[in-house]
Amino acid sequence: MLISPRIVDPPFVDRNWRARSGDPLPARLAMDSSDRSTQLTAAAAAETLRWWIEAGVDLALDESPHDRFAESAAPAPRLAPAASAAPSISYEARPAPAAAIAPDDAARSARERAGAAATLDDLRAELERFTGCGLKATATQLVFADGAPGARIMFVGEAPGGDEDRIGRPFVGRAGQLLDRMLAAIALDRTQVYIANVVPWRPPGNRTPTPQETAVCLPFIRRQIALSAPRLLVCLGGSATQTLLGVKEGITRARGVWREYQADDGATIPALPMFHPAYLLRTPAAKRQAWADLRKLKQAAEGLGA
Repeated sequence: MLISPRIVDPPFVDRNWRARSGDPLPARLAMDSSDRSTQLTAAAAAETLRWWIEAGVDLALDESPHDRFAESAAPAPRLAPAASAAPSISYEARPAPAAAIAPDDAARSARERAGAAATLDDLRAELERFTGCGLKATATQLVFADGAPGARIMFVGEAPGGDEDRIGRPFVGRAGQLLDRMLAAIALDRTQVYIANVVPWRPPGNRTPTPQETAVCLPFIRRQIALSAPRLLVCLGGSATQTLLGVKEGITRARGVWREYQADDGATIPALPMFHPAYLLRTPAAKRQAWADLRKLKQAAEGLGA
């Protein structure tokens, strides 16, 4: 229900209502007309406001008060003669939205731009200029990577969340804090690993990226892996595991088993699928399995001298 900000007594209030119903009448409504000059106290105003809210009035309609009963009783305004010219109204032109790129053209452009990047900085610049993924238009900024480029261990997740989108670095929200604790449990931190996502822009509402969005971004993350050249790859979550390793099974069955990531140049990188930290926050019982996977990662890293 809408009402003007000025507090007025409802016309249906009977002054003898308190005696008949036994319910307390708000102080502002119980005042006689002779008391209307008395200053309204904060307590009385709060009591009156609660009364209006319980009556269904919960939104102010305008900046200034209106007597709607008087307005409804007033005569209707006379219409201007039909011959009079209506005032001209100018509207500010809005820029037309950019034309959508066909999926095949977007994928081809992604492959060309990713292949042209000789360094990670070049790759980031190419992503900044890339317009083939619609998520770029809804995200706040590009979320490229965090950690140490060239580290022996690289973690790849699905896509940024709200905190990552705002700050511009992957895994900085609650899931990222859990990832930091997981790394600390095996004597690692962000200065010793490299972290990225398959999709570098946040999907609206933190939804799962569509297959088309993932396919368009795939050449960039593959190039990012190639330029970073990790010795071990960790795929966090089912989406990253299926996209990078080509497995069909879910993360519950795929996790904890060392697999091979096939690079574009034919080289292979040992890859370990693990539960995504966000899943562990929702399913604490799975942390026991995650700890077993972390121990496998630690053992492999120690074998590399990492």
